[in-house]
Amino acid sequence: MQGPGYRPFALEPVDRMKTLLVTGGAGFIGGNFVLETLAAGGQRIVNLDKLTYAGNPDTLASTRGKTDHVFVEGDIGDRALVARLLDEHRPFAIVNFAAESHVDRSIDGPADFVQTNVVGTLALLEASLAYWRASPLEQQDAFRFLQVSTDEVYGSLGPIGRFSEESPYQPNSPYSASKAASDHLVRAFHHTYGLPTLTTNCSNNYGPYQFPEKLIPLMIQKALAGEALPVYGDGRNVRDWLYVKDHCAAIRRVLEIGRVGEVYNVGGDAERENIHVVKTICALLDERRPLAGGAKRESLISYVRDRPGHDRRYAIDASKIKRDLGWRQSESFESGIARTVEWYLDNQAWVQRVLDGSYRMERLGGDEISQNGGPRPTL
Repeated sequence: MQGPGYRPFALEPVDRMKTLLVTGGAGFIGGNFVLETLAAGGQRIVNLDKLTYAGNPDTLASTRGKTDHVFVEGDIGDRALVARLLDEHRPFAIVNFAAESHVDRSIDGPADFVQTNVVGTLALLEASLAYWRASPLEQQDAFRFLQVSTDEVYGSLGPIGRFSEESPYQPNSPYSASKAASDHLVRAFHHTYGLPTLTTNCSNNYGPYQFPEKLIPLMIQKALAGEALPVYGDGRNVRDWLYVKDHCAAIRRVLEIGRVGEVYNVGGDAERENIHVVKTICALLDERRPLAGGAKRESLISYVRDRPGHDRRYAIDASKIKRDLGWRQSESFESGIARTVEWYLDNQAWVQRVLDGSYRMERLGGDEISQNGGPRPTL
């Protein structure tokens, strides 16, 4: 995994109908998907990742030396590279995780999100369409392009109701706007050109290997260190929490039997206020790593200025994927958050290698875009 660009990989014989191209497979959700899929067996993965700040090769350490995983460092916007990968490896499907994904970063630097999430996805779709059109008919019938998206494209909910697949898109941040645009492109390539696409829109993921700028790993690390726990606004913003391995299982299910052209919402049936999530983490860590003198970590909670355009509530109606595809989540929020806390306690070496880089757990996304596009700490 060293050095940029494409590195050819020879594996003979290749069962081409079992090869899957995953983009963004060194990130949080993509990395978990790669590890879970390889563990299940029967498929070979070509993993294309640009290795930006959130792409971490350490997540894929267990795949090193294995013949069923081919890692390629590169950009989905590199048409020549993507075309070469498709021509050589002949995947039966593409699962697109590649995206700039952190709302706060999109506030500071929206152009990067448009470049990767919109322009990059367009390039990937164009390469996929050319590959699909040039494939034999039986491979065309089997091919799928699966776009992994987010519930944030739907905007913000009031105190009742849930997002369904028919909910209108009303994105409120540069991140969600860029994901909405890429989702529309995927839809357009299906309806205009016939490309066999699938789209999933998920609720907030959490679990192993999540980059520690997101709420849950950020709070775990700060609480372990005995530092202030910054909570936006009044802490009453609500998210539907989905354990990442349940999400990965849903994606595999959609890929296997999802109906071409359809959208499937994936949620955890676990609406929780942000402040409840933070207090739960505090309680779990107090049990497992008590502070000196028996102090309670809830006392570390500090309410900070809210994020601009902060959506109040998200909630996913996942009845379609449950009814049509038979998927069910296996983790409740209580079991999943306990597993997550345990994973971070057991994998502090992974966390520390992430923190040795450019990110230092500051809040990103102030009231204005910084002049240099960098983070604006406000804690």
